[in-house]
Amino acid sequence: MKPGRRILNRLVHAGWRWADSLGTITPDMARADAFAAFGQGSAIGFPVATLFGEHRMRIGENTMIGRHCTLTVGYGTDDPDSAPDALVIGDRCVIGARSSITAHSSIEIGDDVWFGQDVLVSDSGHGYQDPDLPIGVQLGAHQPVRIGSGSWIGHGAIILSGTTIGRQVVVAAGSVVRGQIEDHAVIGGVPATVLRRYTAGTGWVATADPDDVRPEQRQTWAVPVVPGSTKRTDPPGVSGP
Repeated sequence: MKPGRRILNRLVHAGWRWADSLGTITPDMARADAFAAFGQGSAIGFPVATLFGEHRMRIGENTMIGRHCTLTVGYGTDDPDSAPDALVIGDRCVIGARSSITAHSSIEIGDDVWFGQDVLVSDSGHGYQDPDLPIGVQLGAHQPVRIGSGSWIGHGAIILSGTTIGRQVVVAAGSVVRGQIEDHAVIGGVPATVLRRYTAGTGWVATADPDDVRPEQRQTWAVPVVPGSTKRTDPPGVSGP
């Protein structure tokens, strides 16, 4: 490789690191002021894919939102029909890169919820009943979405409008979810169905075969006070190592 290209390559990557450090949205950055709430220790990676309606979003503390994510409220900037606090993300959440969360009426994500990459969550959809009108302009009803604390949403999962996911739920990668999902379940498929349920004293029992049981395993864990910090604290009710 020619020396000039090596130098340019070094400059490009140095410039990108500089842009990344300044473009990342953190509580002390001006862009964070546009949000209804932006918790300490939280960050939205740079670059952002699409971001509007921030004044109707609340993000908790120590929540990490990856690069190239879409966070929107309403059908455009300053949509007068969008609801206040239409998008709420709790504390200590992780939203994987390229995920999209599009809210109109209400999307609530609890604490300690982790997304893989390329997850889609929306509280709206499209109708199709008029055979002559383009489907893209047949707007469906807005139905709230809830994702319970401690849940894991796998890579590429789609959470449709009107869905309520309980606490400590595992959503398998690539699943399409709609409806009411109980606490402590493992779900997967298109459409997603319950694959395992937690039974106290027994473990995680497969719905297809009650003899297929994965025993519960109690673990300890700790989370950083500030992402990247070595200072740690335990969530309420959890003992660290």
